[in-house]
Amino acid sequence: MLDIKLVRTNPELVKANMEKKFQHNKLSLVDEVIELDKKFRESKGRGDELRALRNTVSKEIGALMGKGLKDEAEAAKKKVTDIADELKAMEVQEEELAAQIREKMLVIPNIIDDSVPIGKDDSENVEVERFGEPIVPDFEVPYHTDIMDRFEGIDLDSARKTSGNGFYYLCGDIARLHSAILSYARDFMIDKGFTYCVPPFMIRSEVVTGVMSFSEMENMMYKIEGEDLYLIGTSEHSMIGRYIDTITAEEKIPLALTSYSPCFRKEVGAHGIEERGVYRIHQFEKQEMVVVCKPEDSMNWFHQLYKHTVDLFRSMDIPVRTLECCSGDLADLKVKSIDVEAWSPRQQKYFEVGSCSNLGDAQARRLGIRIKGSEGNYFAHTLNNTVVAPPRMLICYLENNLLEDGSVKIPEPLRMYMGGKDRIVPKV
Repeated sequence: MLDIKLVRTNPELVKANMEKKFQHNKLSLVDEVIELDKKFRESKGRGDELRALRNTVSKEIGALMGKGLKDEAEAAKKKVTDIADELKAMEVQEEELAAQIREKMLVIPNIIDDSVPIGKDDSENVEVERFGEPIVPDFEVPYHTDIMDRFEGIDLDSARKTSGNGFYYLCGDIARLHSAILSYARDFMIDKGFTYCVPPFMIRSEVVTGVMSFSEMENMMYKIEGEDLYLIGTSEHSMIGRYIDTITAEEKIPLALTSYSPCFRKEVGAHGIEERGVYRIHQFEKQEMVVVCKPEDSMNWFHQLYKHTVDLFRSMDIPVRTLECCSGDLADLKVKSIDVEAWSPRQQKYFEVGSCSNLGDAQARRLGIRIKGSEGNYFAHTLNNTVVAPPRMLICYLENNLLEDGSVKIPEPLRMYMGGKDRIVPKV
């Protein structure tokens, strides 16, 4: 959420930012907010006048009574009552105007960084850098669920019976590999100096609206019927929510955290054939990075975060590239975002396995997350980034580490989590 002062004093900047994001339908919101803000400030000014007048008249009543001027004192009491009635109506008006302003401000997009490429959608995202040599083996690489089937490692049919489409059972070595990757990712981030956390897997609506835009919420979140609770779509939601209405001393900043959680997503919309199997699902597990920092440090943290993901994937012999999200592909709260994509030997192309985002002070403003500085309190900046998110991570892992005989090699960093094995061997 933007600072209302920015909208008030520089509306053309806010409108230009909307145009960069191709959100022309939102341009009228700026003028609507400015008009509502004008009415709110006028109402608040009148309210302040009434409060001062009430105090003055109230003091006069005692003096009039002391002089025996009963009629004048009664008139003054009547005036105080009238002022109180007008003030009450004015306060109701202020609350209504403030609610209207907030409702509209919540859908005005954050100001994107000047370095963000301009484009309408993800087809215009820009490749930044490649890491590792993409390899296409001489033998055929099967579809990822076919690889898992050879290890008796996946059961989609039973999951459809128990839960429906978009769910799965992982078994045996594949399930162990899934857990090994998460454990390795956890320790990888701890070694980078991040504090490990396991957060709540459900959050209240005020946190949901604080961490994400309405469009994201509608397409992602599962609501718990009859309660003010939502299942999290990523641990970032509850991790950032942890600091709602807090003021953290500057010397304790930055907060660098890595969190594990299951994630639950509606995944609304149609998907292509390459999103069968366990590519796009309703339930998965993820290791995440979250940072709360000073505004001047957020871009440095941004570059550090996605590089950690690159290093993690490269340590498992998986080629990756970074792709900068263009203006039209950025969610409303984001200032800048880079996706990490892994190489798929079977498809002979890259696909997304993680996303790193700088949200500026958008979440902090919505949730009241402040830093206590020597010259006063100010809003923090927040960032998040995927470390790994299996089972999608398993797809690129299995494809890139598959051997011609059908076995899958285990890179050195994972072996301690796999009982010392250097490979796993199919059962069929």
